[in-house]
Amino acid sequence: MDVELRWPTAADRQLRADVHRVLHAVAERGGATGYAPPPGRAETDAWLDTALGLVEAGDAALVLAVLDARVVGTGMWRRGPKPVFTHYADLEKVSAHPAARGHGIGRLVTGALVDDARKAGIETLALAVRGNDHGAVELYERLGFREWGRLPNVVEVGDERYDDVRMCLELGRQPQVVLRGSGADGPGSSPRRG
Repeated sequence: MDVELRWPTAADRQLRADVHRVLHAVAERGGATGYAPPPGRAETDAWLDTALGLVEAGDAALVLAVLDARVVGTGMWRRGPKPVFTHYADLEKVSAHPAARGHGIGRLVTGALVDDARKAGIETLALAVRGNDHGAVELYERLGFREWGRLPNVVEVGDERYDDVRMCLELGRQPQVVLRGSGADGPGSSPRRG
């Protein structure tokens, strides 16, 4: 299997149809892509337009896995929403068309996004995964992600609820960066009140 990775900066009619086909098929089979029920074409087109706008601004990267001239996987990293989070990004819409599962599409897409985010100066990548998606959790762990939190039973799929598992991967920092964590020093700090 020879999967090609493409990093689009614009979308024509065919690309829009291909991305919709993947995201719709994954959601239709219960996959956690952020859509329930499965998205219509207008929804996936709107997401793609937003993603490509962020790519153009340098605040995201979108990668598509292509097999036999068809898009079979998607994924993106998106920089944090505020200026104080430009070193941080979320992974989103990492998915593989059900017909292409078992071919390492998720690993290939995620690995490419990790490498690209590192090159873009991202220090920390984070993601959210549905608690029952054990295969995805294991994939992310193999790639070095670790769980940092869990919101129990907040992901809604009809009348069912699942955990929202949060994971992160440290990509490295410049040597001059000072890590203060939760210390009571630095700008904006305040003493404990108790």
